[in-house]
Amino acid sequence: MNGKIPHIVQYQGSKRLLAPQILQYMPYKFHRLLEPFAGMAAITIAVAAERRAKQYFINDINKPIVRLLQTAINVPDELITKYTQIWNGQFEYSGGHLEHFYHIRDCFNAGEQTAENMLYLLARCVKGAVRYGKNGKFNQSPDKRRHGTNPQKVAENVYAIAALLKGKTQFSSIDYRQVLDITQAGDLVYMDPPYQGVSNVRDNRYYSGVDFETFSKSIEILNKKSVDYVISYDGECGGKGYGNDLPESLRCTKILLKAGISTQATLLGRKDTTFEALYLSDRLANKLFDFIPKQMTLFD
Repeated sequence: MNGKIPHIVQYQGSKRLLAPQILQYMPYKFHRLLEPFAGMAAITIAVAAERRAKQYFINDINKPIVRLLQTAINVPDELITKYTQIWNGQFEYSGGHLEHFYHIRDCFNAGEQTAENMLYLLARCVKGAVRYGKNGKFNQSPDKRRHGTNPQKVAENVYAIAALLKGKTQFSSIDYRQVLDITQAGDLVYMDPPYQGVSNVRDNRYYSGVDFETFSKSIEILNKKSVDYVISYDGECGGKGYGNDLPESLRCTKILLKAGISTQATLLGRKDTTFEALYLSDRLANKLFDFIPKQMTLFD
């Protein structure tokens, strides 16, 4: 992967930094990439930067996130102009820049879930982390140390992403199982679902959790249709695993990607390395690693 991959805004949980490793386990060329749990679509953008696919399908249950991506890709001028107005407004707001954030957040929660409002909240909130309360309202606080991404930097990245994906991308905000239903031969599905620590309860980053058993069964659809897939799902840190492995009946090959030193462990005086699990469909693994025994765990 050559050069720096553009991204619209910092987004907690993004696979942007892991993208070079993940793409090593994808075909060099394929027809269409589908991301049922797209978030800010880091993998779609990385694949497009290498021109591996002809078409792209971006889906996330969080409608404002999808609206942000669709606007950035299809009408980048509109997004940049409106975001610039909001960003500049924080320096003129009578209550100060922090109160300006809360004002935009209140507008967003009152129904003004525009692409520019979503972008501003992400650019200004703590760690770029999407958080919703039990009432479904965005409740993340502003990062008091900064004013959010400068519009000029946003414009640079948005125009780069639009150049890669405009005219090639479909968008939806539906249940991930509906996305799997429309897959066809020649597609590649990349999935980054909520991890198992939040899969059986309501996750405040998502409108609904993803049940492990239901998710596992849904993957069988792809196996029956002979559609290739790659799944990021849990992992381990300091020798401790998180979550159950996907069922052996799915015949996936599991790979552990080195994700860096755990921040939490560092705070405790340890240097534990975090590994994120990547599962390859049997069909894809056979094409990439025809010499590797099934169910073997690989370390990148």
